[in-house]
Amino acid sequence: MKKTLSKKTISKPPSAEYGGLIGGIAKLLEAARRTAARTVNALMTATYWEIGRRIVEFEQQGAARAGYGEQILSKLSHDLTARFGRGFSRQNLQRFRQFYVSQPAEKIYSTLSSKLTGGIRSTPSNELGEATIVQTPSAKSKGAEIRPTASGISQTPSGKSSPFALSELARAFPLPWSHYILLITRTRSPEAFAFYHTEALRGGWSVRQLDRQIASQFYERIALSRNKNAMLRKGTVASAEDSISADEEVRDPLVLEFLGLKDEYSETDLEEALLRHLENFLLELGGDFAFIGRQRRLRIGGEWYRVDLLFFHRKLRCLVVIDLKVGKFTHADAGQMHLYLNYAREHWTQADENPPVGLILCAEKDDAIARYALEGLPNKVLAREYKLALPDEKRLAAEIEKTRGLLERRIRR
Repeated sequence: MKKTLSKKTISKPPSAEYGGLIGGIAKLLEAARRTAARTVNALMTATYWEIGRRIVEFEQQGAARAGYGEQILSKLSHDLTARFGRGFSRQNLQRFRQFYVSQPAEKIYSTLSSKLTGGIRSTPSNELGEATIVQTPSAKSKGAEIRPTASGISQTPSGKSSPFALSELARAFPLPWSHYILLITRTRSPEAFAFYHTEALRGGWSVRQLDRQIASQFYERIALSRNKNAMLRKGTVASAEDSISADEEVRDPLVLEFLGLKDEYSETDLEEALLRHLENFLLELGGDFAFIGRQRRLRIGGEWYRVDLLFFHRKLRCLVVIDLKVGKFTHADAGQMHLYLNYAREHWTQADENPPVGLILCAEKDDAIARYALEGLPNKVLAREYKLALPDEKRLAAEIEKTRGLLERRIRR
């Protein structure tokens, strides 16, 4: 008998037409995801600017309110976090306020007025092939009236909405919120802010490219250069590591945080869970460790830092500074720990206490290490005593590795 081949076993190569179909759909999905990410980012940036405006105007309603600005931020942070979850730390609220101060209402409203003059108008189609419609407040049946004043736009009372709808306000901020964070925290002058903003927009810089350009002092180098045009052309060229995929744009932690969503593979959530477990693990080792605090803030120069965990070891009579890294151990981690120890020795250590000791825990995906920072202790005898009294580094690494595995399996369920 002749054996006939089953149709299921015959595999035909995809046709050229099918290749064109799948390629076209892939491009459409990539464009759609990028457009969605940009839309959310624009609304997010506009929302944070508006929050900053309301905070500043609330503070400026009398000298008494201006005097306790930090207390206002702390209370706002507590209340907003209770209602909306993450994303409203005092540091973030400070950024919103700083963002508004760098881009005041007069400037933003004036920009929008010039952009939206003329009612409804069409613009060229976007990546999805859709026409973009722009509508001014004057062309809409609803919305606040914009009243011209000496400064161009009337001021709105604190706590009330601006004369523009949020979707219209978003048009004033063409860059993602992650870009604006870099601009308000890393640029040293309004001129540098304006330069990087213009070049990032003109060159389509990703946040990685913007970060690299600021770090390399591109603005300062341009100012000193005799051939500025050549340098500007060179500056628009992106490196391979600058590119960000559509998936990365959509899953940006800032975007997920704004939408109230959680990334199931969030490194931040994993780090928090590891810290909670480590805290309990050390306290269960015996009565030697006394818990002092978590995420302890310290300021060195103009920069703020946070110590993940801070303990006091009763037998050694010293502080134990713990820093957790969800990733590979680097020399920079060791340098940062010594920075923390120098600060703790000067500002947190009591006169009758021994110098602090640092513990660096790196919970890399396929490996875990624990290292004590004992350099700088006054003598070798004290260093030997520390090593005998503190938990074994291998035991700590094994505990972190085991816990990370358990947490990741639980997250994926």
